[in-house]
Amino acid sequence: MQRIAQIFLLAHGWRLWGLAAASGALSALALPPVGAFPVLALTLPALVWMLDGAVPDSARPRARLRPGLAIGFWFGFAYHLAGLWWIGRAFLVEADLFAWMMPFAVLLLPAGLALFTALGVGLAALLWRNDWVRLGLLAVALAGADWLRGVVLTGFPWNTFAHAVAGVPALMQPAALVGLYGLGLIVTLGFTALAGLADATRGGRRMAVAGLALLAVAAAGGALRLALAVSPPPQPVALRIVQPSIAQEDKWRPENRASVFATYLEMSAAGAVPVDAGGEAEGVAASPLRGSTAGADGPARLVIWPESAVPFLLTEAPDALAAIAALLGPRDALVTGAVRASADTQERTFYNSVFVIDGDGAVRDAYDKVRLVPFGEFLPFASVLERIGLTKLVALPGVFEAGFRHRTLSPPAGPSFLPLICYEAIFPQAATTRDPRPGWLLNVTNDAWFGDTPGPYQHFAQARLRAVEQGLPLVRAANTGISAVVDPYGRVLARLALWEKGVIDAPLPAAIAPTAYARFGSLAPALFYFGILGVLAVLGYLGNARRD
Repeated sequence: MQRIAQIFLLAHGWRLWGLAAASGALSALALPPVGAFPVLALTLPALVWMLDGAVPDSARPRARLRPGLAIGFWFGFAYHLAGLWWIGRAFLVEADLFAWMMPFAVLLLPAGLALFTALGVGLAALLWRNDWVRLGLLAVALAGADWLRGVVLTGFPWNTFAHAVAGVPALMQPAALVGLYGLGLIVTLGFTALAGLADATRGGRRMAVAGLALLAVAAAGGALRLALAVSPPPQPVALRIVQPSIAQEDKWRPENRASVFATYLEMSAAGAVPVDAGGEAEGVAASPLRGSTAGADGPARLVIWPESAVPFLLTEAPDALAAIAALLGPRDALVTGAVRASADTQERTFYNSVFVIDGDGAVRDAYDKVRLVPFGEFLPFASVLERIGLTKLVALPGVFEAGFRHRTLSPPAGPSFLPLICYEAIFPQAATTRDPRPGWLLNVTNDAWFGDTPGPYQHFAQARLRAVEQGLPLVRAANTGISAVVDPYGRVLARLALWEKGVIDAPLPAAIAPTAYARFGSLAPALFYFGILGVLAVLGYLGNARRD
């Protein structure tokens, strides 16, 4: 271990920046779809060793801060570039208009996100010391930087360190107690502490053992929680989730509108299709649907279509609503993503919405997306950026507006649900509402923008964490995948693979009692975070006093 540490300790100049970038890029292998999270056992300790070699023992704050900022930036830039390169795929959907923007987006977004990593590592360097406390200090700083990245401006908590274990059912369970950012602190503490194995002091080695113990306790506690889990009987509601796998290039062509809508109707009415439930399936039996022949005595049905499934203004198409009514039985409903138009002002306003349409073809309720995608659905600083030719990716004849607040919707049968449209599912705070607690979460999305890249896999893994945090089942309908039914413990009960055309027929899982995170929100992770910080401060003070 010490030989490996020497490689990073002795690096300087361009070799140091290169090693920082290589460590960051390698860390991205921990993310879906690869999910090789043990790689952090090398890359986060490497960050410690690089700081050990670059931060002077005693110098002015600027001299300590500068190498920390630089190492943190190159680590963060490479990490986000390797984890987010796939966003460039969206600029090729209408390549003649947007392809020229792709290099800027692919490089500028990681560069902007790396500023948070640089800030965290720089702060750790400012307080750097030659004992084991530095290991905890860097872990806290990295977790804090992830939190800051999730809340500044619109926030973008994509690919936090917690997401490295988002695909491991046992390791994701602590999110029920401390949420996304608390889970991230467990990950950074556990793996950063391993740098202590190369320390000559007993404290460093003890810290490494403590880090391993923390990860082991988290995994064992999660496994025990899953082993003791008692799932309530499913709700008496039959779900049909439709995944049509329509390429983004084809979806919005005017000549395809009728065929796209017909595809949804046909797939919604067809007989049950066996679903590949994947390796994590728990044996939930499919519940066959009966198309328009459903009677009043049958199970209530919810047909679910993805985000912006209908390629026209549904509320201005009475024929389409009539066709939907013909599809549904008297106790059924369709929940679909669609664009909603409002003409309350002189300029027509559009919303990215979810509609609940009942068996009579009437719009029963609607939710407007609150968190719009920057540069996709709205253009920040539009008056400035439009002067240099930048536009948002989603072309509309008017303005895309954000909804007022996160709110629940109530279908004709079954419990209410909280909609999360597209990347709203990556925000822990978006899965909460002032309304009475919903019975389930619904994530509708259209990841066709990103083709067969890591993006849809990362998005799905992040959405699963909301189920664990809240103790609510998650139902996901995605145009090209990954559509799924996830139980309140984050286990996948049924899924359709990326680019697989098909339907999922499954009962609606029931919620479990609210988790600690659902009850107390950010209080539990904040207490955990500042508790660790307090312990480090006290032990650091005692260490200084002993040396003096």
